[in-house]
Amino acid sequence: MSLLSRWAIVIFLLGACLYGLTEWRNANKKPADAIDSDLAPDFIAESLKSAIYNPEGTLSHEIEADRMEHYTELEFTHFELPNYTLYPKKSGSPWQVSAKEATLYNNNRVVLKNTIRITSTEKDFLIQEVHGKTLELDLTTNIISSNQKVIVYGKNFTMYGTGLIIDINTTQMTLTEHDKTTFKKDNS
Repeated sequence: MSLLSRWAIVIFLLGACLYGLTEWRNANKKPADAIDSDLAPDFIAESLKSAIYNPEGTLSHEIEADRMEHYTELEFTHFELPNYTLYPKKSGSPWQVSAKEATLYNNNRVVLKNTIRITSTEKDFLIQEVHGKTLELDLTTNIISSNQKVIVYGKNFTMYGTGLIIDINTTQMTLTEHDKTTFKKDNS
């Protein structure tokens, strides 16, 4: 066998190995459309309105949102422009919580982000509104918490601070770190 024949056989075998390796690697890759389907929601709702009741049959909370996307495999639901109405477990006025976006996880915890506004529906309540950027809402316990900066608007005062815990059932609010409070004169 000549030297040229040997080199041809070596090059042919090397080429066959490279081709086989390339095909093997391509067979193990997920196609691009399979990756996209993993990230696609299982269902989408537009102009969503839903009322959730507790096991005793009383209204627990209501949700309205411009858009809702549910991801079963990832175990969460994403909302655009959500507005929650939270009802205390025993009695009392409901509270409203709105944001630009929210994510509901399977453990009944909601993370709200961007332009959050918590509003008391009781006209004479000491705290009227709370504003922040990020907060977490536990729909099982009705506790709202945040470790971010918040602004609390009340009757004739504005309070600035960081960290917040609100229990909707007892209407108790705890501000973790107080920065300052400004008071307005009561004109009545």
